[in-house]
Amino acid sequence: MWRIEDSFKKRLQKRLSFLYPQANLNRILDRIALLVARYESLSSKVDPSLWEQNVTILISYGHMIQEKGTVPLQSLLQFLDSQLQEYIQGIHILPFFPYSSDDGFSVIDYRKVNPELGDWQDIERIARKYILMVDLVLNHVSKCSSWFQDYIGGILPALDFFIEVDPKTDLSQVARPRTTPLLTPVDTVLGTKWVWTTFSEDQIDLNYKNPDVLIEMLDILLFYILKGARIIRLDAIAYLWKEIGTSCLNLPQTHEVVKLFRDIIDYLAPGVLLLTETNLPQEDNYSYFGEQDEAHMVYQFSLPPLLLYSFHHQDSQLLTQWLQNISPPENCTFFNFTASHDGIGLRPLEGLISEKELENLVQTIQDLGGLVSYRQEKDTQKPYELNITYFDALKDPEDKDNISLQIQRFLCSQAIMLSLQGIPGIYLPSLFGTSNYYEGVEKNKQNRSINRPIFQYEELKNKLNNPKSKEYIVFKEYKKMLLARKNHIAFHHESKQEVLNLEKGLLGLKRIPGTESESVFCLYNLTKNSRTIPLDKIESGLNKVKDLLTDNIISKEINLPPYGYLWFKPV
Repeated sequence: MWRIEDSFKKRLQKRLSFLYPQANLNRILDRIALLVARYESLSSKVDPSLWEQNVTILISYGHMIQEKGTVPLQSLLQFLDSQLQEYIQGIHILPFFPYSSDDGFSVIDYRKVNPELGDWQDIERIARKYILMVDLVLNHVSKCSSWFQDYIGGILPALDFFIEVDPKTDLSQVARPRTTPLLTPVDTVLGTKWVWTTFSEDQIDLNYKNPDVLIEMLDILLFYILKGARIIRLDAIAYLWKEIGTSCLNLPQTHEVVKLFRDIIDYLAPGVLLLTETNLPQEDNYSYFGEQDEAHMVYQFSLPPLLLYSFHHQDSQLLTQWLQNISPPENCTFFNFTASHDGIGLRPLEGLISEKELENLVQTIQDLGGLVSYRQEKDTQKPYELNITYFDALKDPEDKDNISLQIQRFLCSQAIMLSLQGIPGIYLPSLFGTSNYYEGVEKNKQNRSINRPIFQYEELKNKLNNPKSKEYIVFKEYKKMLLARKNHIAFHHESKQEVLNLEKGLLGLKRIPGTESESVFCLYNLTKNSRTIPLDKIESGLNKVKDLLTDNIISKEINLPPYGYLWFKPV
């Protein structure tokens, strides 16, 4: 018996008939109906007001904060409660499941918590206090997973969970994010099979042409919501559906899967948000908004490399022009960030800067101690991402050892990110101005480890209590910005954003909530020279303002030091 509304059933039928035109749709719908019945209590457990909140999200691995005698997830919660409860509203805990590689993104079991981190009670305890973001790693699974082991053994239903391809097949059109082979040979009870592996030989791509795979992932998605997830991050979603003879990137079927997830979430758990992770050129990235029927949020992937470009050129013109030409659709928003567990993607710069400028940026980052990862494009390799902490990426190339200047440049970049229209995500190491973690690169033999440090909690607390330490200085200023952002409705993701026309080297924003009197101005100096700006040049009639970070009153003109920043409102 159907337990879902007819209008919802019709939407599902439309999605499923597009994805599986030859399948028995009634069978698939019956299975979805069973899921709906199993998770029908979700609507009473989810607060639908999340979208109305002024939210900032912290991003961390489950084991990033460690202390003796305490499981890492409990140490993470203790850190949040003692250091950030007043400033942060949400936490993205990167994959916390049993895994075999890629620091969690090669999942062995989606329904378990890695016992080295803690258990589901620890996750649920965090979710009761903070908005929880959880990864749905849905493109691939670990070769150690029971699904793949069943596939090797010829056991149904997993026998049809993966994509087998004759190695002689022409796959030259497939878009590649890595330089590793696209197909990996595997010995099975049925002989040697070549399976699709977009990211590594340990990460076996799932076959979404099999509706059983879709049903499994829907079940896992709803299970995460039951456990407290309020934002679901769809990892590597752009590669989901494969059609040989195409790029296998951003295919219409992939978008339809996201829309199907959105339909089911809106029906069962309105208030839960979908975030798509698509490290691609801007147009492709934004396409996951759909017609306001796909992702609630997309990562603002162009922002991190574009900010680096602007600081290293001491030029705000490109950044200003870019900001003037972007805006999210209604009821959608950007997830703004500068640093993440991955590198700084370069594909999002395509169409924004020239090849020569890109080469220069890559060389600058290498000169600052960064590494570069590549992707395969036909017969050539191209830079795919910069591997460096965002703090070290903002050293002044002409004055690399000037830590005070580096801190100022970094804080200015973070102030920009925090003030932009959207929801900000802050990678935990950025809170302390963390430098490159070369020991991790050496240990793990992968470039991305350069930005995946581990913090011993007692040692970290000592640094945060030492006014002379870099960590203390950065964290103190970061908290000022977070508190100001929290306390002013102008920084809500739905508040309008106007980009001011200022002279080269200066960036100016006006954030406008529903009430004009609550508007906030944000001003940034992206150069190494002090700048003086008359208030009436920012807006006519402006003559006295209040600094939101210091409460100081400023009259007539603003003096910004090198890489200075100021958030203010008229008084």
